[in-house]
Amino acid sequence: MEEEKTLATDVASDGYDAADKPFDFIEAGGETALVCESDPAVREKILSGLDELGYRVTVSATAKDALKAMRFHIFDVVVLDELFDTADPQANSVLHYLAELPMTTRRRFFVALVSSRFRTMDHMAAFNRSVNIVVNPASIAEVGKIIKQGNAENRAFYHVLNETLQKMGRA
Repeated sequence: MEEEKTLATDVASDGYDAADKPFDFIEAGGETALVCESDPAVREKILSGLDELGYRVTVSATAKDALKAMRFHIFDVVVLDELFDTADPQANSVLHYLAELPMTTRRRFFVALVSSRFRTMDHMAAFNRSVNIVVNPASIAEVGKIIKQGNAENRAFYHVLNETLQKMGRA
């Protein structure tokens, strides 16, 4: 946990650098995704699935890069390997950062956790890890369909809340 705070604090204390902004301009309705996956074969399947869904994708090589990208942009989808830039799944800096976000901000991200420890779409594991959905690497070929279904369920679940927040001017 100390390493995560140091990394998040380090990224937050960095000065403004326009190169840290992943997108200069996105057309209306354009959705974005952040991929945090070290395994090239798995990453390619994730990129292919997200491309089929029409996402504009940023790929991060390290946790620090991912935190920098999230500093200036709220991604519609984040696909995160549980072991991204760490050997201990409990010490995943990106996952800790997302869990620490204020709920109004965190709710705007749809987070898919790639983990070999849990079944695909294991809702209890997703709840426990503070993510929206779990994807087992055995199901990675279907990641686009899994994200599409999970994201649709998530939007339906929060629809009334988000609509109410907008009417109140808090969204």
